[in-house]
Amino acid sequence: MTDILIIDDERDIRELISEILIDEGYKTRLAGTSDAAMRQIADERPAMLILDIWLKDSAMDGIDILKSVKSNYPDVPVVIISGHGNIEIAVAAIKQGAFDFIEKPFNIDQLLVVIRRAMEVANLRSENIALRSQYQQPLELIGQSAVFKALKSSLDKVTKSNGRVLLTGPSGVGKETAARYIHINSIRFNTPLVVVNCASLDAETADAKLFGVELNGRLHQMGLLESAHNGILFFDEIADLPLAVQARLLRVLVDQSFTRVDGTAAQKVDIRVISATAKDLTQKIERGAFREELFHRLNVVPIAVPSLEERREDISVLAEHFLGEFHDKLGLPNRRLSEDAATTLESMIWPGNIRQLKNLMERVLIMGPTSGDIEPEELPNETGVGDSRDGQIVISGSVATYSLREARELFEREYLLTQINRFGGNISRTASFVGMERSALHRKLKSLGVVTSNRSRGLHAQLEPE
Repeated sequence: MTDILIIDDERDIRELISEILIDEGYKTRLAGTSDAAMRQIADERPAMLILDIWLKDSAMDGIDILKSVKSNYPDVPVVIISGHGNIEIAVAAIKQGAFDFIEKPFNIDQLLVVIRRAMEVANLRSENIALRSQYQQPLELIGQSAVFKALKSSLDKVTKSNGRVLLTGPSGVGKETAARYIHINSIRFNTPLVVVNCASLDAETADAKLFGVELNGRLHQMGLLESAHNGILFFDEIADLPLAVQARLLRVLVDQSFTRVDGTAAQKVDIRVISATAKDLTQKIERGAFREELFHRLNVVPIAVPSLEERREDISVLAEHFLGEFHDKLGLPNRRLSEDAATTLESMIWPGNIRQLKNLMERVLIMGPTSGDIEPEELPNETGVGDSRDGQIVISGSVATYSLREARELFEREYLLTQINRFGGNISRTASFVGMERSALHRKLKSLGVVTSNRSRGLHAQLEPE
């Protein structure tokens, strides 16, 4: 239950406010002087203050209490009320950190709206603090491949700047993790990281969610842009942002200000924008589904997050990390990969990328034995070849029509392609693993029509064209 401290020298006023809030489900405490208020605050921190500016027979006035509370409890929202209000007092209170200012005699509905909004903002801040606490230690990016090291180097270069970053890559590769890495290592670390799931926004409600809403000249609903003030706003799947909203977002990026829905005054914001997408924005631009100018504003620093297919050397390292994480945080069995299981994972196809690998490791720990190494038999069959109940090998119907020589060549070709790609195109490491001399492996590859390259991204071996 939310605990609200009401501080007013008029007994009737504080008791009236208390009765109203109790009816709304809040818990209240009352104080008529500054001394009583400070004692109650010291005894137990309230969730919120409703504070009169003028306090008779008190050593401190409302502004003094406001300064003290904001100094010691900056996350506690304070709503100022006064029967002697004027614009100078309101401005002074807001500058000192008050959430809002209400003049007596006040409208009950208006008071409740302000209180609800203040509590929503306080809750949002608490959630951000809790979220940041999960990353108090530097967020660890896992990997050892050359492709991964290039990605981390790019991320490290942009952490200390305020430049906008566009993260691209297939679903599940860790674009949000990359955004959180930038945030945790940036100069804005102690400010909010607000995530906007663009895929969940629709044209009818997107404006309100992003820009907020005013009611009778006062804040009625805080938008995500305001929530991210001084922090980072992360647009996940920016390609799905409704076209009607893109023009308003573009204006925010240009002016660093916006107007709330049904509002008139411009609201200044200081935000850094990071965006991510699994879709080709240039194709969206060609179809008229994405504004080209917005793309250029967002794409100041483009960073491609590689797929798991492009960093096969990291698969077993990531898998072991997830296994340890599930044991430490969820209490699942403490198991490791056998060498054969690690080899199997590195040869599998991963359309869901890191997310798919993480889900698989959790499933194996839940469904498998409680001890011992994880063996290949516990992993899903991704090759189309599997063991039948009686131990016989089951092959697909098309392979069954091949001659022995054709089937053998098919297997050798696919097997060697897989191993070369697994070892990042390194022929020496591949030859050592498969038990062949390097020169003999070259001859075998040539006879099977396999060509290799030293590319650092994508496949490192492929079939020669017919």
